[in-house]
Amino acid sequence: MIDAVGNPQSLLLLGGTSDIALAIAEQYLTERPLRVVLAARPSARLEAAAQRLKDKGAEVSTVDFDAKDTASHPAVLDKAFEGGDIDITVVAFGLLGDPEEVWQDHAKAVELATVNYTAAVSVGVALAAKLKTQGHGKVIALSSVAGERVRRSNFVYGSTKAGFDGFYLGLGEALAPSGVRVTVVRPGHVKTKMTEGLKEAPLAQTAEQVAEIAVSAARAGKELVWAPGAFRLVMSVLRHVPRPIFRKLPF
Repeated sequence: MIDAVGNPQSLLLLGGTSDIALAIAEQYLTERPLRVVLAARPSARLEAAAQRLKDKGAEVSTVDFDAKDTASHPAVLDKAFEGGDIDITVVAFGLLGDPEEVWQDHAKAVELATVNYTAAVSVGVALAAKLKTQGHGKVIALSSVAGERVRRSNFVYGSTKAGFDGFYLGLGEALAPSGVRVTVVRPGHVKTKMTEGLKEAPLAQTAEQVAEIAVSAARAGKELVWAPGAFRLVMSVLRHVPRPIFRKLPF
């Protein structure tokens, strides 16, 4: 159970090798030891992630999770909850892709949409069933500012995040009567393995900075938070820029 000041006893990271998800786990581990379940495909990266959290004092187990195998997701969640209640689940898997390649390659576009949106809905529905039965818990869903107003420069990715964002905000409203809370986090550019080699965008942050914002927001019971907070104002302005002008902006 989550204690009076918002510290959980157990975490599930769906996307167990995600830099941001691991930073969120480490943020919670500064307060108390935790039981952490890492859900990801078996790999050296997963083994390294598990050891990284063990070194911080966590009790770590792993569950095989393939985002594209949506039929397996209910069983994945069953396995993740075998060790007891899960206080906080972090939904942190996804693909970025090459923005110019992905809209011109059918297979890659479908893969991106499947992982970033269809799989996110799949695990969200399976997770909701578990949390409703449990009667408590929090979900931290990592969205993106790219979904706030989809840009030509990465419109396939942005469109999947717009869908992800809408689903998890709605899921939070649907689960609220059950005592479950969902916090949607909208980061901008985050300096992680996913963005290596890309030009750094304005207001770029580290995984640790995003984790601090996400944990603080979840503790406060917020439904939506921007990382960094300045993006809320930036995107509020951009949302109202007329489309002929918007398409000429340099991003």
